[in-house]
Amino acid sequence: MLTPWLEGGIHHIGATSVPGLLAKPLIDMMAGVGDFENARAAYEPLLAEGYVHTPHRPGIAHHFSKPGYGLHLTEPGSDLWNERLSFRDALRADPELVAEYAALKLRLAQEHPDDIEAYTAGKRAFVARVLAAVGLGFGRR
Repeated sequence: MLTPWLEGGIHHIGATSVPGLLAKPLIDMMAGVGDFENARAAYEPLLAEGYVHTPHRPGIAHHFSKPGYGLHLTEPGSDLWNERLSFRDALRADPELVAEYAALKLRLAQEHPDDIEAYTAGKRAFVARVLAAVGLGFGRR
């Protein structure tokens, strides 16, 4: 369905992509697209498959979701691309980092059971530290 726009593959990202990490039952994916603007043509086939367009980081990602799945369309090398793959790879390479992140996620889930924005904000410093360790910072939001 995404073949006409793909460049750089489809990658499993998010908590379920890291062995041993606590995760919600949600498969997050990121698909590389050759041209961000041309990828708008993928909206129709994705909507036909039950995805809903859920804006996230406009200008660098088209985001879609449906129960159990999230999908980012972004150009390979974009800020989002580099951040998500680098963060995932850093966690996959370091079980101690996974344990630290799991403890943080659990604490934040208990502190903010009904506030996803506070939960997400609580993870920001950890993510920034992991990205800094691999030479990255947060890019365009």
